[in-house]
Amino acid sequence: MAGKTSLSILVCAVLLSSCGIINIRTSGGSAEMYANYSEDLESSRIQFDPLPDPEDSELAFSEEAAPIDQELGRRINEIIAENDKEMFLTGYTILIYSGVDREAAFEIRNEAYTEIPDIQTYMEYEQPRYLVKVGRYINKIEALATYEKMKGVFPGSRIISDRYLKDRELQKKEEEKIENAER
Repeated sequence: MAGKTSLSILVCAVLLSSCGIINIRTSGGSAEMYANYSEDLESSRIQFDPLPDPEDSELAFSEEAAPIDQELGRRINEIIAENDKEMFLTGYTILIYSGVDREAAFEIRNEAYTEIPDIQTYMEYEQPRYLVKVGRYINKIEALATYEKMKGVFPGSRIISDRYLKDRELQKKEEEKIENAER
């Protein structure tokens, strides 16, 4: 009990003595006090050279200069030609099965086709596993809508990066080869 009273007396003494220590003063004064103040900062400012006059510049448009549109159009056509030479596209697909069981791969492919018949399903064999993939997309965002549908039916599905043939006729021939091999 004596300890509590001595502690409370000590706390009160500290609080009362600290009231005199804190002194809040405002600095500055009224605006009228500084009304006549002026300072010249010209000597401390950074000096820049004056800008050249565009009419006097050597970079002004001349009749000999070709517009950039022609060069840009030529480069775009070169890029299109390079892309047309490429037989494969790099895109995204949804992997719904990856495993070594051939029968399970066929069952999952058929189940995917019956669940969502408007989406193309593909089955590939990469030794030693079978892959069942759904859809072919250029962007990952395009694949997200189908992925959300497939995730409900196939919880282990995921979006993966994939390369596939660009030309639809070549794709059909490859798919026919795979179907003939299955028979």
